[in-house]
Amino acid sequence: MAVTRFAPSPTGYLHIGGLRTSLYSYLWARKTGGEFRLRIEDTDLARNSEEAMKAIINAFEWVGLNYDGEVFYQSKRTDIYKQYIDKLLENGNAYKCYMSKDELDSLRAAQEAAKQTPRYDGTWRPEEGKVLPQIPVGVEPVIRIKAPTTGTIEFDDGVKGRIKFDANQVDDYVIARSNGMPTYNFVVAIDDALMGMTDVIRGDDHISNTPKQIVVYNALGFKVPKFYHVPMINNPSGKKLSKRDGAMDVMDYKNQGYLPEALLNFLVRLGWSNGDQEIFSMEEMLELFDPSNINKSASSYNAEKLLWLNSEYIKAVSNDRLIEELKFFDLDLSEHPKRTELLDLSKQRAQTLVDLKKSITDIIDIPTSYEEAGIKKFVKEDTKEFLEKYLLLLEKNKENLYSAEKVEEFTKPFINDNGLKFPQLFQPIRIALTGGTQAPSVYDIISILGFDEVSRRLNEALKRNFQNS
Repeated sequence: MAVTRFAPSPTGYLHIGGLRTSLYSYLWARKTGGEFRLRIEDTDLARNSEEAMKAIINAFEWVGLNYDGEVFYQSKRTDIYKQYIDKLLENGNAYKCYMSKDELDSLRAAQEAAKQTPRYDGTWRPEEGKVLPQIPVGVEPVIRIKAPTTGTIEFDDGVKGRIKFDANQVDDYVIARSNGMPTYNFVVAIDDALMGMTDVIRGDDHISNTPKQIVVYNALGFKVPKFYHVPMINNPSGKKLSKRDGAMDVMDYKNQGYLPEALLNFLVRLGWSNGDQEIFSMEEMLELFDPSNINKSASSYNAEKLLWLNSEYIKAVSNDRLIEELKFFDLDLSEHPKRTELLDLSKQRAQTLVDLKKSITDIIDIPTSYEEAGIKKFVKEDTKEFLEKYLLLLEKNKENLYSAEKVEEFTKPFINDNGLKFPQLFQPIRIALTGGTQAPSVYDIISILGFDEVSRRLNEALKRNFQNS
């Protein structure tokens, strides 16, 4: 059984890279019958945002990634961290450092001038036979952990294989600031150990943090979890994903009309695959996903693929579900007598719920203006004459307007008998009924609106001679 977690910092929105990491962690925990936990890493009090914290929780609720137990907040666990800092001080695996900021800055400058990697030089590190400097008056110390000075720090990464760091790449880093507040790499290791994490799935920008955290595990005798470092999501040009490319708040995807299932399906494929399969239900993801099969190279964000997936999900979900989703966009079809026909027609063309709403409102809302380009192209001198004749035909058949097929039955002979081409009749009708030329089948529109509404809109367009003024 795998115990996994997602541990964001509440300093901004939850972006899709974070959501993908959450999804991978969630799938692995659920597949193995384990647990998936949510931890908010909010020890940086100066940068935390209550709004961002709520946004993370809301995003999880929207996509349906249910976590086990309560949400852990690191800011509420400072007493626990202090206990382990004290333990490390007692067993000699950590020590107090009184080096001032000016001294640290001078050390860094000298190392950089010598083209060395900046690192703490161990001035206050206790060692056998070493005389430490005199403790300065009025200086609150930081706490540093004793990192190994020789050998290597190694771990087996489930994505990238065996990874080795020379011990000299990890210095005696600060685990508690002078105000007593513990630092990131320390609290992450403590929490992962105490929460029983067996598998840590996270972005590969965390690889450099891993040896620092392993130092903490070893110093306290904790078991080191299995790490999976997932490559980043790049834009199509292979560069870091920007907000313009799609690295926006997860909830912005909801606002733009994406279904959560489509977004999760899109993300699971950004770095993992099962042959050529593109569409995965949650059940299939749970059955097939294995973090060991995550790609070693970065993936590319493909906006067109996401739109395609979303359109497939819109077509596949029930109309009842779409009715509920559209309420978020201020469209309530629950009492509309033709809601089924409207949805069955419009969802075939919609890539997003925003598109779906527009397609529906183009039909049910009375047009306030007419597309000028369409008028110029399709409304001719004889248009009024054959539309008036067609109106008479509609009135004669108004009892048969309950289905698109019935409308088609009497419309096709009318077109042939009057020597018309389909666009000659249909495009002026589309303009009159919806205001534009891109609406769905005229047969469907007529059957949905019914005779009275079709007659009213056609007569209005004819009365105005398709003019907007």
